[in-house]
Amino acid sequence: MKKENIQILMKRIAMSLFGVIICAISVGIFKIAALGVDPFQSFMAGLDALVPIEFGNLYVISNAVLLLFALVFDRHYIGIATFINLFLLGYITQYTYAFLQTVIVNPSMVVRVLCLVIAVVIICFGSAFYMTADLGVSTYDAVALIIVNTWKKGKFQYVRIMTDLVCVSLGAALFLLAGGTVMQIPTIIGVGTIITAFFMGPLIEFFNVKIARPFLHGKNSSI
Repeated sequence: MKKENIQILMKRIAMSLFGVIICAISVGIFKIAALGVDPFQSFMAGLDALVPIEFGNLYVISNAVLLLFALVFDRHYIGIATFINLFLLGYITQYTYAFLQTVIVNPSMVVRVLCLVIAVVIICFGSAFYMTADLGVSTYDAVALIIVNTWKKGKFQYVRIMTDLVCVSLGAALFLLAGGTVMQIPTIIGVGTIITAFFMGPLIEFFNVKIARPFLHGKNSSI
């Protein structure tokens, strides 16, 4: 492998690592905001409420199941970034949330809304680096891609809405099964869930164009 190619690969790995860390921190902030998390994390929140093990371990186990699905049906979506996401995101989220709970105690609605805004911006920033690095997708993202591109079932936007709705429904059901109340559901499935499911695209693209792609290809690159 040429030296230039090695340098690009190392830069992509660094971008994937950075993107996952930033996204994990953002999920911790989403949890502090308690106004809803992204669809997959809403499922994880429900599962976390029901299963008495640390969130980081639970995240690895859950994603290992999805990884097995991807390896069986189409491993082409699995890459270095997939494993970075699988082994790091849950633990960083767990520790970020634990730390923030000691700093932001009983936040007011104003503080929660501010945390939500910060979390949305941060997750879009991290996602831009993770996506631009192009070294594999998360195990959850792979599910919709396999359904569409491997099984030839539907269009991606509709399949992704379906998988998101399944996650949200399961998250709510597991949360209630764990003893949560209907009034508490908006803390894991709320306005933040709607924003992350439908409205992050333009902000991610902004960070892609202005920061992530120029970082990968050089400031003067138009790629």
